[in-house]
Amino acid sequence: MAREFDLIVLGAGAVGENVADRARAAGLEVAVVEHQLVGGECTFWACVPSKTLLRSGLALRAAQRVPGAAEAVTGTLDADATFRRRDYWTSDWRDAGGVHWLTGIGAVLVRGHARLVGERRVLVTPTDGGPEEELLARHAVAICTGSDPVVPDIPGLAEAGPWVSRDATSAHRVPGRLAIIGGGVVAVEMATAYAGLGSKVTMLVRHGLLGSLEPFAAEAVGEGLADLGVEVRFGASARRVERNASNEVVLELDDGSTLTADEVLVATGRRPRTAGIGLEAAGLRPGSPIEVDDTLAATAVPAVDGSPWLYAAGDVVGRAEFTHQGKYQARAAGDVIGARALGRPVDAGRYGVHAATADHTAVPSVVFSDPEVGSVGLTSAQAADRGLSVRTPEVPFSSVSGAGILADDYRGRARLVIDAERDVVVGATFVGQGVSELVQQATIAIVGEVPVSRLWHAVPAFPTLSEVWLRLLEADGRPEVVE
Repeated sequence: MAREFDLIVLGAGAVGENVADRARAAGLEVAVVEHQLVGGECTFWACVPSKTLLRSGLALRAAQRVPGAAEAVTGTLDADATFRRRDYWTSDWRDAGGVHWLTGIGAVLVRGHARLVGERRVLVTPTDGGPEEELLARHAVAICTGSDPVVPDIPGLAEAGPWVSRDATSAHRVPGRLAIIGGGVVAVEMATAYAGLGSKVTMLVRHGLLGSLEPFAAEAVGEGLADLGVEVRFGASARRVERNASNEVVLELDDGSTLTADEVLVATGRRPRTAGIGLEAAGLRPGSPIEVDDTLAATAVPAVDGSPWLYAAGDVVGRAEFTHQGKYQARAAGDVIGARALGRPVDAGRYGVHAATADHTAVPSVVFSDPEVGSVGLTSAQAADRGLSVRTPEVPFSSVSGAGILADDYRGRARLVIDAERDVVVGATFVGQGVSELVQQATIAIVGEVPVSRLWHAVPAFPTLSEVWLRLLEADGRPEVVE
């Protein structure tokens, strides 16, 4: 006989945990099915280990930019100590803490592979080899299974045993030579981390670096990579890969040259992890993103008794593929599942409590390169594509005393994208050391639709990096009184 729950969540990563948490807060009975580690990709193989690996090198270089501290820093980065710190932050890839938290909120953890077998029905194959078990959801099933790296179909690549992001973030040795295929965030961050740890890094970038960002940001990142000794080969692609008898990886490039490395990291994007979980039982196509509305209900799946029963959040929906945005979606989904199950009012309007509105307007992101890039909302090009008339004030951080105090020869820029018709900020990009902490200020301005004239009264403390806001407003122009 099937065990019954109000909600069944597929995936116990950060997204699934947040759906479960909010549904439990509403009083629902919740089961969470996970076949790997509770905490998921971000905790064990992505955000946490990657940023921990990056932090040691960033801290070292930050000290080297400040006279007095620079004289005290005479050694090189300690790779073993860096890896040990990373291991601490991943709990040595043990999920006892995550399990304790999940069961502590009253959710039931089911270890195994889950797949839909019908309307609100889930079949679980236990990871311990025990008999399959069917679970029945009284109200909803939420799919929060994340994404997988894409490995391009290059002859010999799979046989060469390439690294993907999980390998790069969990490694315990520094390859002498590291080749990276790709020019996105993972490629840039791992190039930064491993160059700092002592690898000779070569990036093969078919198109530009960080193509979704403002061009000036990508240019600054490229300069920072060059400062670290990273060779970026633009327009270069591998057409064949082989691991030779000496255990070296030999990449034959499309221009006829070869690149030899000790490891090759493939960082060419990710795809939703929606194959093998029974989506066809709900009339959906496995391997594709799950289309959802702003309450995270699957739009192509008919409601039951007037209420949606299948939800999805995080990378599987392909809307805003960041952990923080997936958790935001998850909170909305968990709350709305609870509201609908209990017959309570649903607020699914723009910026309603049950809507993931910010996916369309204010998605923040940070590239932890050196310099960092922090951005939120629209770039200038994206605003133009939407037909907006915009102003784009831009200033160097050299105009801010706090930047010069933070580091000698501080390099960086900031730009706002302002909707001229509404006089509100719709996008912002910051490039420089430590700018990640400026992003939330811009996010609040965008979500709150704060008039630019009002931002003049948000006085930044002196001397901080935040004073760049004043410089940006000055570049945009002081408001005039119209008689």
